[in-house]
Amino acid sequence: MSAPAQFFFAFLDCEFGGLDPELHDITEVAVIVTDYRLAELASGEWKIRARAERISAEAAQISGYTPEAWQGAPGVRQVLAEIAALLPKSGKVVPAGQNVRMDVMFLERAFKKCAIQNPFDYHVIDLATLFYAWSLIAGEPVSALSLRQAASQAGLIQGPVPHRAMSDARLTLETFRYYIARLAPLPPPELPPAAASTP
Repeated sequence: MSAPAQFFFAFLDCEFGGLDPELHDITEVAVIVTDYRLAELASGEWKIRARAERISAEAAQISGYTPEAWQGAPGVRQVLAEIAALLPKSGKVVPAGQNVRMDVMFLERAFKKCAIQNPFDYHVIDLATLFYAWSLIAGEPVSALSLRQAASQAGLIQGPVPHRAMSDARLTLETFRYYIARLAPLPPPELPPAAASTP
């Protein structure tokens, strides 16, 4: 019998002042650490002191950011150090989440700018991919690959939910668990034939 996998997942969600890491700051981060079986090991959430000129009005409205609510929030360097301290010290920590490449892109830039070693593995696990795979196996066409669509289809939410880092990270983990539990071995779906190659 093989040894247990020496990797962990870090279910991430970040809120940003916009979608461009060169122009916008991270305003909030949440991390839920699990083992390879998705059992929760640790979690943390942080507001991050951000520059007002690097937060768009639209992003502030979506995430609930206000200068007053973020007053006294720690700087990004302190938050990155605390995130690194939260993670397991052995094995690989794989970022996981919904559209997690966006979160990883912002975090990678922040770790580099702060000259702190990035503690995350280069692999990522994305809920959208799992949701799409489930839709093929279950024969359930989906209209979108968003967290809201995946969680709604799973019956985990009804209507709007607050768009905050920890609530989104936890909803992503719960939705991930839901679809993993429903990927029981089934006959593969019938897919259209591949297009003939042109010589």
